[in-house]
Amino acid sequence: MTEPTSTSTPSAGAGPGRVLVIIPTYNESENIDTIVGRLRRSVPSAEVLVADDNSPDGTGLMADAIASRDPSVHVLHRLGKEGLGAAYLAGFQWGLERGYDVLVEMDADGSHQPEQLPKLLDALGPKNARKADLVLGSRWVRGGRVVNWPKSREVLSRGGNLWTRVALGVPLKDATGGFRVFDRATLLGIGLDDVASAGYCFQVDLVWRALKAGFRVVEVPITFVERQYGDSKMSQRIVVEALLLTTAWGVRHRAEQVRGLVRRRQGELT
Repeated sequence: MTEPTSTSTPSAGAGPGRVLVIIPTYNESENIDTIVGRLRRSVPSAEVLVADDNSPDGTGLMADAIASRDPSVHVLHRLGKEGLGAAYLAGFQWGLERGYDVLVEMDADGSHQPEQLPKLLDALGPKNARKADLVLGSRWVRGGRVVNWPKSREVLSRGGNLWTRVALGVPLKDATGGFRVFDRATLLGIGLDDVASAGYCFQVDLVWRALKAGFRVVEVPITFVERQYGDSKMSQRIVVEALLLTTAWGVRHRAEQVRGLVRRRQGELT
């Protein structure tokens, strides 16, 4: 496992601070070298953590080779495939323990374009004057779009986000997207220790926690490009988990709202 503690100092002035981009991987050997290279060119000051779930295709070994050439690239070797949420949680812990100011979620397959990361960092703002606490790269706000998606995927994504807005009252167009920029205080403030969701629903869980905790969440339009190489990790199990969990959260959320309304009415009558 490559786990060097960074010795770089926080950026001064208008910079966002020390940035760590977390890239979870499982069988991404066709993409990892290209995506890390594009990222390092797009935001040279950012460091990269590849969180590999013991990929059978050798992705972890390829990441080790990249890290041996570039001290700003680190590799977290995990025991096996445990899901996207678990990989990000391990990456967040790694980055928080090492004092990074900004932690970024980004896919390895090229669907999240590294060239768009600077505008997400700009929306977060400088370290000492944040404009937001969490920035979402959004496919469904004005100016956002997807490329090379079948209509069925678009319907699934738009429908999932609509259901999230209805069930949870989340005022966002794209709560399920995975291109995100977190201020470290946001991650420390949303209770990562009891996050149990994975996959598609993991993203909803984190943004809902941030909103409930009072953090400022903004959406920035991105162009999402369907992967060219490798297989998508989206599965029926992940979609079903998202539907069931979001529904359960929504029922509890609405029940709490009703109980709160009843208590207020009772207080008015006494």
